Amino acid sequence: MGTFEERDVDRRRFDVADAAPVLLDAQGVVTSWTRDAQRLLGYAPAEAVGRGVAELLMPEDAARVPELVERCRRDGGWAGLLTARREDGAPLRVMTRIASALETRGPSRWLVLLSELADAPGWDMSRSLLEQLVARSPVGIAIVDTNLRYVWSNAALAQFGGGPPSHRLGLRLADIQPGLDSEAIEAQMLHVLATGESVVDFEHVGHVRSAPFRETAHMMTFTRLDDGHGHPVGVYYTVVDISDRHRARQRLALLDRAGERIGRTLDITRTAQELADVAVPELADFVTVDLLESVLRGAEPEPGPPRDTDRVRLRRAGHRSLDRSIPEAVVEIGEVASYLAGSPPIRSLTTGSSWREERLDPLAEEWATDVRGGRRSIFLELGLHSAMTVPIRARGVTLGVTTFFRRRRHEPFDEGDLSLAEDLVSRAAVCVDNARRYTRERDAALVLQRSLLPHRLPEQEAVEVTACYRPADELTGLGGDWYDLIPLSGARVALVVGEVTGHGIHAAAAMGRLRTAVRTLAALDLPPEEVLGHLDDLVARGAPEEGVVPDAGGTEGNQCGPQVEDADSSQAVGSGCVYVVYDPVDGRCTMAAAGHPTPVVIGPDGKVMFMELPQGPSLGVGGPPFESVEVTLAEGSTLALHTDGLLAGDDEAWAIDVSRDRLRGALQLSAPSLVQRCRAVVDALVPARPHDDVALLMARTRLLGAEQMASWDLPSDPAVVADARKAACRQLSEWGLDELAFTTELVVSELVTNAIRHATGPIRLRLIRAGTLACEVFDGGATAPHLRHPRTTDEGGRGLLLVSQLTQRWGTRFVPDGKVIWAEQPLTGFAE
Repeated sequence: MGTFEERDVDRRRFDVADAAPVLLDAQGVVTSWTRDAQRLLGYAPAEAVGRGVAELLMPEDAARVPELVERCRRDGGWAGLLTARREDGAPLRVMTRIASALETRGPSRWLVLLSELADAPGWDMSRSLLEQLVARSPVGIAIVDTNLRYVWSNAALAQFGGGPPSHRLGLRLADIQPGLDSEAIEAQMLHVLATGESVVDFEHVGHVRSAPFRETAHMMTFTRLDDGHGHPVGVYYTVVDISDRHRARQRLALLDRAGERIGRTLDITRTAQELADVAVPELADFVTVDLLESVLRGAEPEPGPPRDTDRVRLRRAGHRSLDRSIPEAVVEIGEVASYLAGSPPIRSLTTGSSWREERLDPLAEEWATDVRGGRRSIFLELGLHSAMTVPIRARGVTLGVTTFFRRRRHEPFDEGDLSLAEDLVSRAAVCVDNARRYTRERDAALVLQRSLLPHRLPEQEAVEVTACYRPADELTGLGGDWYDLIPLSGARVALVVGEVTGHGIHAAAAMGRLRTAVRTLAALDLPPEEVLGHLDDLVARGAPEEGVVPDAGGTEGNQCGPQVEDADSSQAVGSGCVYVVYDPVDGRCTMAAAGHPTPVVIGPDGKVMFMELPQGPSLGVGGPPFESVEVTLAEGSTLALHTDGLLAGDDEAWAIDVSRDRLRGALQLSAPSLVQRCRAVVDALVPARPHDDVALLMARTRLLGAEQMASWDLPSDPAVVADARKAACRQLSEWGLDELAFTTELVVSELVTNAIRHATGPIRLRLIRAGTLACEVFDGGATAPHLRHPRTTDEGGRGLLLVSQLTQRWGTRFVPDGKVIWAEQPLTGFAE
């Protein structure tokens, strides 16, 4: 970049026809000298040719020649101002342009064009011209001496008040503008006098004499003036009115704060109060927010204007005043305010349009009719002099009205204030309507969650079971806690409790998906650790499909594409689950957990034991494989499975030791029944409006009696199939289930025959009568049979097809030493 003068050359008119050309070689030596150059500088060609260009310049510019040569080589040329030395030794300011004179062959040369700067228009301006420049400038300009007293000012400065320039002489700023912070401004002047550093774009806000009741903003620039010896003689400053720009910044800042402060919760009345808090004192001195009662109840307001325009009942949802006692309020928050017919609030409600009054009638009564004490005050008594009303409208529906008053500030509301108020109210209206819609969404989520939770736990003989679920309060939002009991083959049951991250309808939907997945996996008769492993895979695979990348902490990671933070799959990531399988035949209980509190066992003697269970990672976040633990429970033991909301009190953080002590004490409470005991535990540990959902599933174990089971060890011989059928029929006869003999014979025949043909090792047949009639065949094989659909001409392959058609359900489960093929028939209507 060049100097200012150099850059200025490009903006001046450079007439090539009037310029004197000079030709230089690559080293800056004059090789050609024209008559125009002789006329301009006085050198004859013989005197100039062969001399270096530096010899033709004054010393200060001669020192710049190496730099200019380098710039010309780099940029291909140069333009700027130089001071040449005439033949008589006098300096001459010339406008100079240097361009490359490239030739096809031979060394490079430079063409220099010189033009006398004295011929440039306006270069030598007179004092009178300069005085006109500052005196007629629309920008306020003044000069103060070293004592900060005015010695000169232009006419434009009078626009800010204080009289003509002659009235300012000898006075200081505080004498001229008492409404400004003169100390701050004079501090800038003193700084400039002391340092010589100019202060640019100094802003200040205050009241000037030309507008004593309106706050104005100005931008000032200060420059020190020095005499010929460099001593400071005063300060030259300029001032520009930037009130419009200042107000625009204030309004943008207020809207920015409104975006941060309004709608931080989903509480309607709190949102209304936040609107009033934001508007005072930046916009108004007193603000009221009144809403329709239907809105406060969360109901859908009627579209269009209110039907009864004579007395519209509104509910005061928020107000704010400059005075803490709020002397202007004639209706308290939560009270009903009925407004007079035709009053501005009613007009805003009915028309949906805003209203503004610069000066209120001081003797007019305020508009609300239902006020404390039964007497309405006049605006003069309340001190209110200017007002605006803005309807609270969202999505084409009127929700209420906001009223703005000024009391202390003398300037009335203008059109800009009304526009700002409308922007504020429109933002708050969306937040109020969102809170109302959230209430509906929560109700829908609660209905959805209740529909997804089991209405009645299935009948079975393995455990006596009950559950208690308490949803979170309305402000925190509904969560995704769930529980289930799933009957398995062989009279076993699976007990499941889980918790989905997040709240709301998506959490409830994600809970439903997880519960369905667990039921599907449970039907495969997999061990608990494998059920959780498959469930973890399902959640992890589903999250990337929704654009959510799980991280190691169990939370959502970076998202690519559309935002899906509320999607069901994203909320399933990081969920917790505990899965327990109980076998009433021998009392064995196998359990595994994924990021979830471990089960608690209450023995028949009332002793509480917290299971030491390896804690697996939360679902979908990845980590080490899940592990299970197997224990044998005595009959009458009680399993307690719960979500972590049970361990969090009102204001107490979850500390494991403290929480376990509280839970142990609650579980040891006596109760007439398991149902009452379950509810007593929740009541003792959880408040009526908890911050998180709570689910508690309690199951008291049973053991099947010897009379409910029968088993036979069979050799691997086809001839034994007939004996197995006969043994099964005899057992059914003892149980009084002769009506099931035909189907049972067919099932036994098919299952035993398949075991003999396709498996190895010992074979065992077992019948269990517990809610259903279960027929099980154990063998040492590791492959599961599959259902075939034979053609008409096929001679075999119909056995399992018949079993599936004649029984309620059938399947295969694997055990450490082989597998079990089983089939169940319902016992409904049969004697036991």
